[in-house]
Amino acid sequence: MQLAGRSASRRFWSPPVWLIITCGCLIALLSFGPRSAMGFFQVPMLRDTGWSFTTFGLAIAIQNLAWGIGQPVFGAIADRFGAWRILAIGGVTYAVGLYLMGTANSPAWLHFGGGLLVGLGVSAGSFGVILSVFARNVSPESRSMVFGVGTAAGSAGMFLFAPISVALIENLGWSSTLIWLSAIMLIIPVLAAPLYGSARTSPTAAQEFQQTIGEALKEAFGHKSYLLLISGFFVCGFHVAFIAAHFPAYISDIGIEAKYAGYAIALIGFFNIFGALAAGLIGQRYSKPRFLSLLYIGRSIAIALFLLVPPSPFTVMAFATALGFLWLSTVPPTNALVAVMFGTRHLGLLGGIVFFSHQIGSFLGVYFGGYLRELYGSFDFVWWFGVGLGIFAAIVHLPIKEAPIERELAAA
Repeated sequence: MQLAGRSASRRFWSPPVWLIITCGCLIALLSFGPRSAMGFFQVPMLRDTGWSFTTFGLAIAIQNLAWGIGQPVFGAIADRFGAWRILAIGGVTYAVGLYLMGTANSPAWLHFGGGLLVGLGVSAGSFGVILSVFARNVSPESRSMVFGVGTAAGSAGMFLFAPISVALIENLGWSSTLIWLSAIMLIIPVLAAPLYGSARTSPTAAQEFQQTIGEALKEAFGHKSYLLLISGFFVCGFHVAFIAAHFPAYISDIGIEAKYAGYAIALIGFFNIFGALAAGLIGQRYSKPRFLSLLYIGRSIAIALFLLVPPSPFTVMAFATALGFLWLSTVPPTNALVAVMFGTRHLGLLGGIVFFSHQIGSFLGVYFGGYLRELYGSFDFVWWFGVGLGIFAAIVHLPIKEAPIERELAAA
């Protein structure tokens, strides 16, 4: 792996790149873990409280929307002042949100804690902030691969926390499990210490095109490829959030034991580790837009086959395995494309805006998944809508140009 050159100026201590990447990966693992296990709390929580699917779905939808709204804001702050502050605050916010979710005695507290605060906590420790730090500490030739490593770490969190959450819920109950997860999130501020560098103090700062935030936004929103990337990433959010939140309930609806939902989510996380690493490697060597098109059409095919074959534990496991390779494999090439187009000076902000689109899709997937389940007694319509969205995303990625934006002023 080629590493970018380092400058000791304006730094009291320059952490080695391996430490930055290791701590960033551990933060991604912790941030993505509990959030990806939310679906396992749905059935026991609703059974004990008497709340509806829509109530729980709205909480997770708020969580995803807060995650999306916070991403460009936290990304911009991290670009300007350094990531460690944002990561530390996010870890504490995440912990408080999980605690309030576990002790909620009304839907309002569920929506505030499990929705707003958890969403903001995940946002502060999300891929947008962490991958931006990675991008500024490695060479352009290594970015896609390092992005794959960071994304794989988030997948490992999904793989680890799915069976852990299921086991804890069975032995301690859903409320106590959320409190324990809350305590674990307090590790994040400690891990954030080496990730303090900002865009101004990064090793690549001298080579970056200097812009204000307003100039960067104007440039980005006038770039067709960036707008297409935003529209395509919306679909990714719809898919993953709907499945993460409602797959356990769907498994119950089709008459399969709930334990297989736990196995399925764990399998998705496990195989996505390899999928994310492969995505980083493929994106480093081949066309990222075409690769993204293949990923989205692959999702549509996997979902359609899963719906058309007779349901069984085997088909659930097979679907989870196939989806695992496609789950977060979109993240490395998507973030790498933003870096290719605009550089890393405002990568946290511009990557965060792309991710905001992802979270709008997540909000709609989670909320309307629960709403339509109650309205029609089935998730089938949402599944097939997801198939159509995958085809749409495959189409819109094809015209994207994988090249730096032309900057006449910079050339002059």
